[in-house]
Amino acid sequence: MKHLLSMVAVMVGATTLFGNEACCAAVNTLTEQERQDGWRLLWDGKSGDGWRSIKNENFPAKGWEIANGELTVLPKNAGGGAGDLITRETYSSFILKVDFRLTQAANSGIKYFFDPKRNGGTTLEYQVLDAKHPDATKGRDGNRTVASLYDVMPAAGAKPKPVGEWNTAMIVSNGRQVEHWLNGEKVLAFERGSDAFRKAVALSKFNKHPNWGEQEAGHILLQDHQDRVSYRNIKIKVLK
Repeated sequence: MKHLLSMVAVMVGATTLFGNEACCAAVNTLTEQERQDGWRLLWDGKSGDGWRSIKNENFPAKGWEIANGELTVLPKNAGGGAGDLITRETYSSFILKVDFRLTQAANSGIKYFFDPKRNGGTTLEYQVLDAKHPDATKGRDGNRTVASLYDVMPAAGAKPKPVGEWNTAMIVSNGRQVEHWLNGEKVLAFERGSDAFRKAVALSKFNKHPNWGEQEAGHILLQDHQDRVSYRNIKIKVLK
């Protein structure tokens, strides 16, 4: 397993991740350093371009709100229930950065390697969850808490900000090596297809799917659990 900052810093540069330029940039824009390093916006902050419903080829007409540079999944009592969003493109090796903001007891997720034709549509998920949601105490060893690989592997030492504040998720997928980061700290690292990974999958709800989570590419997905959760600053760097 490639180690902590070394793997990420070599690929993207520490300034891009943690420097002043990145922290102070306008919302839903790229810094000059990010552009030079090959990043691109995965969401433009104002339209549904590049995304579609999991149910059809269109961006939902309702259920997801675009306002003030934020992409928000709406609760059912506010017109929600549109279902998940997925990128129109598929990705394999990449670094994905996403800001997310939770409301109390809210549940969502950032899924990757999503392929509707594989594994019953299940896939790897960076858990986006408030600690007061009932799911936070379910699962095994905390593997349903924020930044975990949902129901498979727990995040270690994740420090989410209070409800109503913005957090930054980062997923690094470099071949079979994967890392989950939260607010600038690496909280999980694993190798897809390794013995440790397959043992964890065997203990999860996904154990009926052979070679679960080991596909070469897939869509990125934002999950609609009919709780109000907002996203912004969705950026990706394709590694190969």
